[in-house]
Amino acid sequence: MRCTYFSAKSKHSNNFGKMDENSLIYGLELQARALTPQYGESNDVCFFIATNSLKPTNQVHLIQYEEEQGTVQSKVFEHALGEVWKLNSCPHNARLLASVYNVQKGAQVLTQSALFTLPEDLNPDPEQLKSEYLPWAQVEVLDTEALGERVKTIEFHPSQEQILACVVDNKVAVMQRAEASTRVVAEVPTGGSSSGSAKHTAHFTTGKWSHHHQGHQFLTLQDGNLSAFDVRDTQHCAWSISDAHGQMVRDLDCNPNKQCHLVTGGDDGYLRIWDCRMPKAPVFERSDHSHWVWSVRFNTFHDQLLLSSSSDCKVLLTCAGSVSSETQAQPGLDDSANFSGPEAEERRKLLPDGLLQTFDQHEDSVYCAEWSNVDPWIFASLSYDGRVIISKVPKQYKYQIIF
Repeated sequence: MRCTYFSAKSKHSNNFGKMDENSLIYGLELQARALTPQYGESNDVCFFIATNSLKPTNQVHLIQYEEEQGTVQSKVFEHALGEVWKLNSCPHNARLLASVYNVQKGAQVLTQSALFTLPEDLNPDPEQLKSEYLPWAQVEVLDTEALGERVKTIEFHPSQEQILACVVDNKVAVMQRAEASTRVVAEVPTGGSSSGSAKHTAHFTTGKWSHHHQGHQFLTLQDGNLSAFDVRDTQHCAWSISDAHGQMVRDLDCNPNKQCHLVTGGDDGYLRIWDCRMPKAPVFERSDHSHWVWSVRFNTFHDQLLLSSSSDCKVLLTCAGSVSSETQAQPGLDDSANFSGPEAEERRKLLPDGLLQTFDQHEDSVYCAEWSNVDPWIFASLSYDGRVIISKVPKQYKYQIIF
């Protein structure tokens, strides 16, 4: 999918600027806290951003980073349903996007979700546009009111195109997309395996599909705890980590290259890597942030690299090479195996554990930091003031890994 530049609003066309050779800024007019890579795109570095404003018209921006020109090109869509709190893009379809947004019903504020489909033609004749925004091909509001009042996230299944999960209140609903509508096919009824009524169970913070376990496990965060459920047997918790953080756990990510490893970030400022087979203590941890950690991500190509963002206005690049899939020797490996040649060389390309780089160009809380799914050395971060910064892994670290 080619995101060549077109914007009906001319003031979007110059909304970017270069900060230094490793970063480029793209500014939104409104506050924002939702960012996701365009996972279905396999050629270009593209991200979706959505605004979080109480003003009548919120926006979704599809931006494409042109590394050779050092520019950002954008498409702008209207998100008329409400202010957006979370975005996820479909890994199987570059045109499909899920949003979580607030809607006012009388004195009550509900958080709902919808699926948006981009048009096939992203370069229409400007004279044929009926508004200043590009039109959606389709918008499907998901029916979640029977499940609860506050949707936290919509997660696309990593391998099954028609399956997605909806985290709402203290439930996880597995949904199946169909031509007519998307419907619930399974449900995790409470926030854990303990007894007690569902209405007294603390709400989930968020959730995510595991990349492993044949796609059957869904991970949830609840207060300071982490739980995994097998969606084929939703009444029982597959495994759990209690008190993963001293305060609320805000985000998690699975290591796509190493089974059983996941990373969490919490209000205690810690970033922790866990092996779900050893839940009593993390296998790696850092406390370089000075406030809440909102986002944590493994680099999908080089999982020794970790990206985190925080209310301290910083994005941190951390190395956890000693517990990555790229480490020289796994626990239990016979050290007498005497690796030599290309295999040994490959196993040596590790950076030292610890903080590698602090990116401090933001001036407000950084709610999202996401790696590009196309280029392993590029990432984007979003702060609440609407500033998107596209950055690169510093060359000295890149060259140490690949050469």
